[in-house]
Amino acid sequence: MTLTESFSVPIGSSAHAFHLKGVDDRMHSLADYAGSKVLIVIFMCNHCPYVQAIIDRLISIQEEYSDRSVQLIGINSNDDLDYPKDDFEHMEIFSTEHAMNFPYLRDDTQEVARVYQAKCTPDIFVYDSERALRYHGRIDDCWKDEKRAVKNDLRDALDAILDGREVSKKQFPAMGCSIKWRNHV
Repeated sequence: MTLTESFSVPIGSSAHAFHLKGVDDRMHSLADYAGSKVLIVIFMCNHCPYVQAIIDRLISIQEEYSDRSVQLIGINSNDDLDYPKDDFEHMEIFSTEHAMNFPYLRDDTQEVARVYQAKCTPDIFVYDSERALRYHGRIDDCWKDEKRAVKNDLRDALDAILDGREVSKKQFPAMGCSIKWRNHV
């Protein structure tokens, strides 16, 4: 497992449209979440130890912030031929096992990951009500152990957006496994 950091995507960039199938067997699009004040798009997968280490934190954030009109969306763009544990069936299992409380979508073509410039799992993008990127970075300063985290970057960014304050300009990249791109046709 090689540690990969997210690309630096310009703050203020617009969220990109998508139309993807979720583990709930429904199609989801960016427009479906127009009513949310904050939209968090997380590129993630099932097998990555970095995702596995923070999945409960993501679920907690969705639970804690849902009444403040925050919506998380997980998107799995990994190649499921070379990485079969990231296929749709395993996504359904992963979602059920973790009692995920946010949509988990499959990006079969990998086009959504490419247009967002996602690079790793997890790769976290936070958009305001105008769907302008306000935060792109890590969940906190200790991905391995939430109890050891001192700086809760994602929660701090959410609180700033929801309170009408500027999000800190000092943003640390997300880190995790690289997205598994298709090398075959």
